Amino acid sequence: MSKTVKQIIMREYTSRIQKVATDGGVELHDAMLISIRGLKAVDTTRLRGTLAKKNIRVTVVRNSLARKTFEGTTLAALSELLTGANAIAYGGNSVVEVAREVVAIAGKMPGLELRGAVLDGQLFKGKAGVEELSKFPTREEAIGRVVTLILSPAQKLVGQLLGPGRTVAGLVKSIEDKLEKGEAIAKVG
Repeated sequence: MSKTVKQIIMREYTSRIQKVATDGGVELHDAMLISIRGLKAVDTTRLRGTLAKKNIRVTVVRNSLARKTFEGTTLAALSELLTGANAIAYGGNSVVEVAREVVAIAGKMPGLELRGAVLDGQLFKGKAGVEELSKFPTREEAIGRVVTLILSPAQKLVGQLLGPGRTVAGLVKSIEDKLEKGEAIAKVG
């Protein structure tokens, strides 16, 4: 394969897996490495179709070109796992979502091998690592948990402030109901 063709393939890998960074530059998404070698063509098509519905893509990669493409990026950690036939699964809202979907599908497709995944430069090796990653909260879930933790004390405070007021309002309503019925109000105590 000529050097020009290799450069075209590497640019294609980068363009598929890239995202726009906050500083305006381009960086590679976090991704997951799988082996689809043990799958039949029908299962591979079903896998791709199922993942495509979740906006997750699968790209078969040449190991040596992927290593060169990933150098200096967060995906460089995947380089040690690039042996044999591999594919990169990426996209969705996060690599956690990708891991969840692929782990769910792997249970139905025993030929699908979970090689590893990278989240913020941290490598999760093998099936156990990917399953661990799939249990992490997604970005949206983590934000929801933080918001809940921030709002919880305020909600308790509002409850404490409103509680006595509700009690007084209930007593006033009770007195009002008794007076409307013509009952006498007795002093307790």
